Amino acid sequence: MKYAQLLKNPIHFLALGFGSGLSPKAPGTMGTVAAIPVVILAAMLGDAAFVVLTAVACVLGVYICGYTAKAMGEHDHPAIVWDEIAGYMVAMILVPVTWQTLLLAFVLFRFFDVLKPWPISWLDKHVSGGFGIMIDDILAGLASLAIIHILLQFF
Repeated sequence: MKYAQLLKNPIHFLALGFGSGLSPKAPGTMGTVAAIPVVILAAMLGDAAFVVLTAVACVLGVYICGYTAKAMGEHDHPAIVWDEIAGYMVAMILVPVTWQTLLLAFVLFRFFDVLKPWPISWLDKHVSGGFGIMIDDILAGLASLAIIHILLQFF
C-alpha cells in the first residue's frame, strides 16, 4: 500500500499530520513541527478554546490513530503523528505563545517523547490501540507542560 494514498481520506490525513508523518527522516519530529501552526492558530482563539481544542484533539486522536493504524496494518506506525500534534498542544496549555515558549515546548516534548521515561515507557509498551498510541504523547506533553509552567514562574 502506498501510504501517500491515505492522505485522500480526511481521517488518515489528520493521523499522518497533514502529510508530515510521511517524512522519510524523523516523522515524529516533523509531526511536532506540523503542530506549531496548529498551536499558534488555536491560541488565537483564547485560552478556553485552546483547552477545549486540545481535549478534542486528544479524545478524537484515540479514534483517528487507531483507525489509521488498522488501515496501515501496524500499531503505532511511525507515519502516524496525530499523537505528536495533540501532545505538543498539551505542552502549550495556558502557555503564552512566543517563539521562546514554542521552542522550549518543542525541545521538552521531543525529549520526553523520544526518551519515554517511566511511566511513559511502561504505557507505551503495555497499552494498545488508539489509546496506546495517544497516551504516551499526552504524558510527554503533560511532563513538558509542568516544566514550562515551573520555568514561567521564575522567568
